[in-house]
Amino acid sequence: MDEHLALDAGGVLVALILVAALLFFSMAVRRRLFVRGGGAVECSLRVLDPEGGAPGVWRLGIGRYRGDALHWHRVFEFRSRPRQVIHRRGLVVSNRRSPDPEEAEGLLPDVSIIEVRDGDLTVELAMGAAALTGFLAWLEAAPPGTPVELHPPDEAC
Repeated sequence: MDEHLALDAGGVLVALILVAALLFFSMAVRRRLFVRGGGAVECSLRVLDPEGGAPGVWRLGIGRYRGDALHWHRVFEFRSRPRQVIHRRGLVVSNRRSPDPEEAEGLLPDVSIIEVRDGDLTVELAMGAAALTGFLAWLEAAPPGTPVELHPPDEAC
């Protein structure tokens, strides 16, 4: 009887390992497809409470430029629709800073954090230097007459 229980437990363990490997592989394929399509950058995002409460947690994701919007997708998710859509029209970049030591542990290395406001949505994006340069170039490339506010970055960065 104990042999059958051990074999059943071993089978369940092997099945769990196979499912985890399949999930990891499918996430890697999804990420590669996003990046291969062009106009995609790795960036972490967290939503800020508009009433000044505690900010949300940092989520690793991929931003993809689609015309006048940045579509942000979480890396570890199967959902095909973006989690956040940040519109270039009326966008306000209000702050730029380096991550706090506690934040840096959960972020990619060598990132800068920018605070972005799109209507009622306020988020922070953590991006590497190349991704940040691309984001700012995308903002500045808005069609004439598009209101975009870029405030000077903090000197701390």
